Amino acid sequence: MESQVRGGTRWKRFAVVMVPSVAATAAIGVALGQGALAASFSVSGQSFKVTADRLDGTGFSQYGAIDSGYTLKGEKTAHPVAVSAFKSAKITNMCQSVVTPDVPFLGSVSLLLKAGGGGTPVRAENLYIDVEQLEADATFRGIDIGVAAKDANKGPGIKQSEVANKQVNPNGFAQQADSATLTDVKQTAWATTAGTFKLSGLKMSLSKGVKECY
Repeated sequence: MESQVRGGTRWKRFAVVMVPSVAATAAIGVALGQGALAASFSVSGQSFKVTADRLDGTGFSQYGAIDSGYTLKGEKTAHPVAVSAFKSAKITNMCQSVVTPDVPFLGSVSLLLKAGGGGTPVRAENLYIDVEQLEADATFRGIDIGVAAKDANKGPGIKQSEVANKQVNPNGFAQQADSATLTDVKQTAWATTAGTFKLSGLKMSLSKGVKECY
């Protein structure tokens, strides 16, 4: 993707995720807007960081999968991820950041997005987050550990597109819970999909240099 900026400078490879996510034992994010059975897609060469003061979710499940995609140079690659899914979630004081390196004449460019402050949290339904790393304090209620992924029915279920593309083993390890609360969330993720995603108090900014949520 190429964008034209003032002065005639072209920005190459400046394709960034414009909406957030939060997870790894829980999550949030933006989406394809096509619900739980959204078509699979190749992930970009940029992971993104997310922080949140608090995430409250119901109908939670988590299983392992592989995200296939590209590097920023266009080479094919793959990432092992923990897919965290919620039937519904609300997130307080969410921040998402994406850094695009090596933009001509500018160096690194950072996208910073914030939402869910001011007493009105971000809300998501049928949420899936493909997480690489997570730090948080977590409380799970009614948890089952060691369930076969295809039988994890407390959450929205594994994505059938992942099964069809052999990105997940439906007989593999999974865990699920009736509900979960995460506080002081810090995560790195590769992708997010959701049925609906409502961002209250959305603020977005672009700046030169590396400016991340954490």
